[in-house]
Amino acid sequence: MHLTLIYLPLTSNLFTLVKESDKNINMKIRIELDEGLEEQEIIIKAPSLTPEISQLQSIITEATRATKALEFYKGDTRVYLSVEEILFFETDEKGISAHTIDDSYEIRYKLYELEQLLPAYFMRVSKSTILNIKRIFAIDRNLYASSVVSFRDTHKQVYVSRHYYKALIEKMEEKRSLL
Repeated sequence: MHLTLIYLPLTSNLFTLVKESDKNINMKIRIELDEGLEEQEIIIKAPSLTPEISQLQSIITEATRATKALEFYKGDTRVYLSVEEILFFETDEKGISAHTIDDSYEIRYKLYELEQLLPAYFMRVSKSTILNIKRIFAIDRNLYASSVVSFRDTHKQVYVSRHYYKALIEKMEEKRSLL
């Protein structure tokens, strides 16, 4: 099931959300502006948790997740990359490296800090690795040891520990259901 959001302005702060499919579901989105609020809040009211509501929650969560601009380094040179270019982050003897298809860069964060900063399509897959699930090409499952993740157009691979394997597969299935 795919949810398409169409905003039809009714007033300056009220919109109607229409689901395009075989049956239309009208939802009202009300935006209340309050200068006294210290932080933003989104409330979804529904009679039950439907697939459309779950998908809407995922869309809002991803859209509102703050991604701090990350600084990458190649020696003494500061490099500007989109996090979408990153295949994975891993720890090594020198610190944390960010890997793209054809290069790697230093980053001056700890893995636990990156987990908080990165968009939801990044996830930890071992004690030493966080990967971009959007960039996964294949997962070679190994029942007795770590599984191997491959990426398109590169020889680079990462290992997924058995502890994180199930969560990775669930995240991949969730991603597929949103397509």
